[in-house]
Amino acid sequence: MLIQRSPNGIDLPYSSDITPQAVYESRRRFIAQMAAGAVAGGALWEMANREAFAAAAPAQKLVGKLNPAYGALDKQTPFKDASTYNNFYEFGLDKADPAQNAHTLKTRPWTVTIEGEVKKPMTLDLDALLKLAPLEERVYRLRCVEGWSMVIPWVGYSLSELIKKVEPTGNAKYVEFVSLADKAQMPGVSSRVLNWPYVEGLRIDEANHPLTLLTLGMYGQTLPNQNGAPVRLVVPWKYGFKSAKSIVKIRFVKDQPRTAWNVSAPSEYGFYSNVNPEVDHPRWSQASERRIGEDGFFQKKRKTLMFNGYGDVASLYSGLDLKKNF
Repeated sequence: MLIQRSPNGIDLPYSSDITPQAVYESRRRFIAQMAAGAVAGGALWEMANREAFAAAAPAQKLVGKLNPAYGALDKQTPFKDASTYNNFYEFGLDKADPAQNAHTLKTRPWTVTIEGEVKKPMTLDLDALLKLAPLEERVYRLRCVEGWSMVIPWVGYSLSELIKKVEPTGNAKYVEFVSLADKAQMPGVSSRVLNWPYVEGLRIDEANHPLTLLTLGMYGQTLPNQNGAPVRLVVPWKYGFKSAKSIVKIRFVKDQPRTAWNVSAPSEYGFYSNVNPEVDHPRWSQASERRIGEDGFFQKKRKTLMFNGYGDVASLYSGLDLKKNF
């Protein structure tokens, strides 16, 4: 893996090192074929076994009532693709790394601390989070800044339900989300690709928007480790990296949070990071995308929709220059 150095000294992977879908799928087929053969004692068998173990990690049924108001009409991405083609750098830089490595993550016991500019700071365990509001299933499009997309049925409830419980003060202008960063469980945290822990943030009105989902499951079951277990954020009109995974702390703050990618490469990753086909990333065009598990790597790409197709959020940015505030 070649590494480039950003202006602030953080190591970043070159775009050519991010695994294309065709290469990734080819390798996965190769591993499966070798594992099915007679290589019972070799390294390839161990590699295949680790991938199978992570992908088939114990999951509990987690059913939410389907909310038709939040259901993309697109064909859903197969679970096997959504759970094995991931960006989760705490478990490695390659798309296949999280599914291979995330079995080390312990999701129970788990707590999320809510603090800062709130009248009722609290710490909630996973069971309390599951009972905080009625669970819903919402089918959202997920758009990665790298130019690929998925359609995933998530299970959770609007983050606003949690926000109401803690009663933010008038000083709360932003919400900061902090992910777990444990070297013992997450091998990628030893790398210098980012400043750890992973931090993301939203304006308070973005956090309160009904689309913003505090997410506890997908495909009718608890979140796989590689998809951000046990609790993550999903903000469907923003690029995927804005949806923090494995959250351990939520802070309500006065000032705009210093988020992981914005700190690492501010010229490439803005704070807002709304899906916008008219504003390209320096390394990836945002005008089009390919749907994982559906569009072939060499097929014509589909056009990307403004705000990923969730146009009702446009009012949040009235008067804001979305090219300057990318």
